[in-house]
Amino acid sequence: MRAKNHLEAALKVAIADLGLPWPEKFTIEPPKDKKFGDLAVNIAMVLAKPAKMPPREIAGRIAEHLSGNPDISGVEIAGPGFINVTYAPEFWHKTVPAVEEAKDSFGGVNVGNGRKVQVEYVSANPTGPLHIGHGRGAAVGDSLARMLRFTGFEVSTEYYINDAGRQMLLLGDSVYYRAKQIKGMDVAEPEDYYRGDYIHDIAQEVLDMTPDLLEKPEEEGRAICQKYAVDTIMAGIKQDLENFSVEHQVWFSEKSLVETGAVDKTFDRLRKAGLAYEEDGALWFRTTDFGDDKNRVLKKSNGYLTYFASDIAYHDNKYDRGFDLCVDIWGADHHGYVPRMRAAVAALGKPADSFDVILVQLVNLLRNGEQIAMSTRAGEFETLADVVKEVGADAARFMFLSRKSDSSLDFDLELVKQRSMDNPVYYVQYAHARICSVMRKAAERGITLPDATDIPVLAPLANADEIDMLRLLDRFEDTMETAAGSLSVHHISYYLQDLASALHRFYANNPVLNAPDESVLVARLALLRAVAQVLRNGLKLLGVSAPDAM
Repeated sequence: MRAKNHLEAALKVAIADLGLPWPEKFTIEPPKDKKFGDLAVNIAMVLAKPAKMPPREIAGRIAEHLSGNPDISGVEIAGPGFINVTYAPEFWHKTVPAVEEAKDSFGGVNVGNGRKVQVEYVSANPTGPLHIGHGRGAAVGDSLARMLRFTGFEVSTEYYINDAGRQMLLLGDSVYYRAKQIKGMDVAEPEDYYRGDYIHDIAQEVLDMTPDLLEKPEEEGRAICQKYAVDTIMAGIKQDLENFSVEHQVWFSEKSLVETGAVDKTFDRLRKAGLAYEEDGALWFRTTDFGDDKNRVLKKSNGYLTYFASDIAYHDNKYDRGFDLCVDIWGADHHGYVPRMRAAVAALGKPADSFDVILVQLVNLLRNGEQIAMSTRAGEFETLADVVKEVGADAARFMFLSRKSDSSLDFDLELVKQRSMDNPVYYVQYAHARICSVMRKAAERGITLPDATDIPVLAPLANADEIDMLRLLDRFEDTMETAAGSLSVHHISYYLQDLASALHRFYANNPVLNAPDESVLVARLALLRAVAQVLRNGLKLLGVSAPDAM
């Protein structure tokens, strides 16, 4: 049993024996300073009002009960009534066999209870290659899906292809314009078109495949350009995501919403609920009924659908597929769209907790601390494919996940290629490789460990570095519970950096293969094996490899 659960169970017995009510909310967490013990709890202060007793008096009574627990080696009362608890080394030793028994599933606490979740991410318009901002969203979405599956949710992943509307017409027109240029035709430059070099390349490919393209009726020629451009760009996007170890189980076409009548069905549903109305030839949605600052247009007077209309129909379709929770991962520039979408979900009759949005901030691409101008024409890096090609998928994913997604991120291309402890990716992966190296050397000396470690074998583990690592192993399940409950993958990368730091510190201060005696050697090897397992489990959730050698 992990320490947090153990302490909560002990508190329940103590509170019941004292005849006090069990509080709905209180905190059990590691104190900021380790000198105050392993866990601190504020339950006495929470109980003071209902018990009509001073918190320190309640804390004293609870402490008396806890002191008799054989797993607890110390209980102290601090400040206004905090209870600081220290566990005996023997309690922490139990963590190693727990890791060994669970192996790849250690940390997989059941938070979801089978709840059906859909995670939609990237969903970039098929009008150009993915850039590094899309890459960060891809890493967040894919790792979130991995984490939710690991913690008991039933997860489906999806990419929404924006293949309908004006931007698709503009894409076709842009390729058609470039095709005319390639053929030497004197054509005026359009006011609005996609200017990337990739458009020129696509136009050349269309001409190679369809030499008589410009002899066909213009509408037909533009349609050929549009279809080929969308297909080509989507193929490139899928390949980039595959190279980045990102999976989407469903590729959902916006065009299919219109063609199957899903948009009209959603409009009818809103009309019947009195939430959609006609005005000035346009169809409006009463989003003010749900807290929006003004009503929103669904269909313009010219008959064109707004993005909002398609998005409502798309989410209506999601819920029709039986999802209990829909999580959208958007760029931070869409933050103003969140209340509108929440209003739409409420209008569809869904509870507030059935929809969530994770915002992803911009990535500042650096080289040796200097900002890179985001320009493909200048030969600098802009696309996700370019970054992955230079630093590798592991380094890119870990860096994208090394901060809260709604915080801006500095990504230094040179730093993540360094084989140094200043490189967070290397720091964590090297911790795993370092343990594997020790295990190989132990095997070469004929030292082997049984598949499962008996508690007595771990008795020599008692110094501060050893107990610190055992505490951290125990805390992995707490980390997973927090990360899954808050839909925040960065908690895992923070944890892994803490565990790697503890491992490197332990390794510097404590000889393993040259331990003072065999009992210490075996105990430390067992501890390292458990640490390696947890590092692997955490890195896998981030979509990052755990190398055996570096």
